[in-house]
Amino acid sequence: MSTATSPVDHVAHGHATHEDGPFAWVATVDHKRIGILYLFTALFFFGVGGSEALVMRLQLARPNSTLVSPDTFNQLFTMHGTTMIFLVVMPTLVGFGNYLVPLMIGARDMAFPRLNAMSYWLLPFGGFLLHFSVMAGGAPAGGWFGYAPLSETPFLSTPGTDYWILALLVLGVGSVATAINFIATILTLRAPGMTMGRVPLFVWMTFVTSILVVLALPVLNASIVMLLVDRQLDAHFFLASGGGNAILWQHFFWTFGHPEVYILALPAFGMISEIIPTFSRKPIFGHAFIAASTVAIAILSFGVWAHHMFAVGLGRTADVFFVVASMLIAVPTGVKIFNWIATMWGGSIRFTTAMLFATAFLIEFVIGGLSGITLAAAPVDWQVTDTYYIVAHFHYVAIGGTAFAILAGLYYWFPKMSGRYLSERLGKWSFWLMVLGFNLTFFVQHFLGIFGMPRRVFTYPDLPWWGSLNMVSTVGAFMMGIASLVLVANVLVSMRRGKPAGDNPWDGWTLEWATTSPPPHDNFSEVPPVNGRRPLWDLAHPTGTAAPASKPATERTLDKSAVAVWSFIASEAGFFLILIVAYVFFNFGGFFGSTPPASGPSAATVLDVKKTAMFTACLFASSGTLWLSERSLDRAQYAAAARWLFLTIALGAVFMVGQGSEYFGLYQRGVGVATNLFATTFFTLTGFHGLHVTAGLFVLSIALGLVLAKDFRKRSPSLLRAVGLYWHFVDVVWLVVFSIVYLKAGQ
Repeated sequence: MSTATSPVDHVAHGHATHEDGPFAWVATVDHKRIGILYLFTALFFFGVGGSEALVMRLQLARPNSTLVSPDTFNQLFTMHGTTMIFLVVMPTLVGFGNYLVPLMIGARDMAFPRLNAMSYWLLPFGGFLLHFSVMAGGAPAGGWFGYAPLSETPFLSTPGTDYWILALLVLGVGSVATAINFIATILTLRAPGMTMGRVPLFVWMTFVTSILVVLALPVLNASIVMLLVDRQLDAHFFLASGGGNAILWQHFFWTFGHPEVYILALPAFGMISEIIPTFSRKPIFGHAFIAASTVAIAILSFGVWAHHMFAVGLGRTADVFFVVASMLIAVPTGVKIFNWIATMWGGSIRFTTAMLFATAFLIEFVIGGLSGITLAAAPVDWQVTDTYYIVAHFHYVAIGGTAFAILAGLYYWFPKMSGRYLSERLGKWSFWLMVLGFNLTFFVQHFLGIFGMPRRVFTYPDLPWWGSLNMVSTVGAFMMGIASLVLVANVLVSMRRGKPAGDNPWDGWTLEWATTSPPPHDNFSEVPPVNGRRPLWDLAHPTGTAAPASKPATERTLDKSAVAVWSFIASEAGFFLILIVAYVFFNFGGFFGSTPPASGPSAATVLDVKKTAMFTACLFASSGTLWLSERSLDRAQYAAAARWLFLTIALGAVFMVGQGSEYFGLYQRGVGVATNLFATTFFTLTGFHGLHVTAGLFVLSIALGLVLAKDFRKRSPSLLRAVGLYWHFVDVVWLVVFSIVYLKAGQ
């Protein structure tokens, strides 16, 4: 498809391909269409979340306002935060990644197109669950962070919090699946010549972000599962009245929450790292450092969670550690700013709307970073942690940083997606309204925080400066709303009547500009040779004999199924780690000052170690029989493979029967999830392991059917190996559980 014929078909109607038809967008597995679906879905929820913010700002515009009730304000506050993070910013970044990553690495599609489609459809479903709560008794009102014990049933008895949990679980599954897909795609589908050292920085940062998602999202999933068990089964993970610990929720949540900040920021850094060099006509300064520092940020992000908890009273040693860690992580983040400035320095800068937003990103993100450094000092944090100073800091990072980078990316890549430019005139109107409105809204909130105005309050008294600064903030918020409407109008008008852009309107250097705008279904007729980090520059400025054109991307030596399964295992390991930590915390005395249950059943009094050991032996033996089945399949011995696979399933089933009999025995003795903290942690940990075993048995049964049908002649035997990796992981998890829960009880 050429831009001369129908430049907007990709956005407005889709590709002129075999996928055309009334349900083409619903059934599509094309990564470009899925990327656009993400972007339009995020735009819809942006309208929802933005409207919630404007209502809150109207309520706060004047002192002692009664526009909305306290409970309604809490619901708006919770829904706004949840919507903007999980339904707007993350999906927008995933949408750009979906569209661009395969193009940038010279691939035809994502590694697992159907998984990609499933991941997308979990997004609107999760959004529906969250907002359906409004009609089911009231929206969640415990904040987007769900702090216990406020989020527990005695304090919030309406089902809104339960819908919030279910929505986050659905969105979390979709996010992890997408991250696994990105990892497999980037590792296995790069074009010939494109080493990991040559991938564009947006691809590199998407890769690192995907690893963060795989490791961090399961922490949130495990935490909200425990909260759901508390709410629905009367358990006691985070309820002090039952011996639980509300501070443990904060540890778990922020172990996810701070990596989440970089899940939102790193892809934005990648966008800026593509846009600034293009419009400065210079290669990125310090490419290797930017790539390496991204890894450093990802690693350090897991060691700074408790700087959100300085006011909790963790003690001087813990405070000092997290102060140092928080200041340390600012180094690789801050030096990136100098890399981008050095790229611009001496360049032939073109201040298009995209470059204007990229420049604004540098300024606003520096302000947010500097306010973050002040919060890394515990004494300062103690004074402002529950004030509007924190609101200002967070939004300077989330909007001034991530959102401004997204807007720069939209103006930069819209011509590739649609074949048409966005209007520069409307773009500059939107830019100035957004920048002025943003700074009016949030800069004054630093002073509100210093003057002592608490956050998370629905109204405030008429104290000096509070009313006037809040009015300024509200005016700025509505300016941002107008800027957003101008942007939406620009997109809708430009899709139909925008100026045709051509294939490479910005004279870019990366592979997405080597194909038509919009790209055809298979992306490339042929991929240009990749001999460096700027393949299109190399093609236009040959230094010798031109290299032959590369064939369309083929898989690398790594097997994509194996990469996906190992990534999934890493994710599930994080999930079980949190459940194990909770069990140890509540049942092993002395663990961070915890004490085991003072009365009631315990592992030592109600568990039969010898009986469970026999069933455990069956589960471990199943790993051996599965390995024998894999070997038989490699030798095309289908009958032997089927026998060993059947025995594997039988041994797993025996284990499940054993676990079921143990549960039944405990039930007869009056031991249930709500009995005490031992029972709560035991049933949750072993129950979720049992669910994983059940899922494994289901997949093994499918594999057995394929073997009996000899369908593996048409399919790769790596399928069974992938299932085998999962099954061996389930066995290893049980080894840890058995050692901690049962063997410890027998001592």
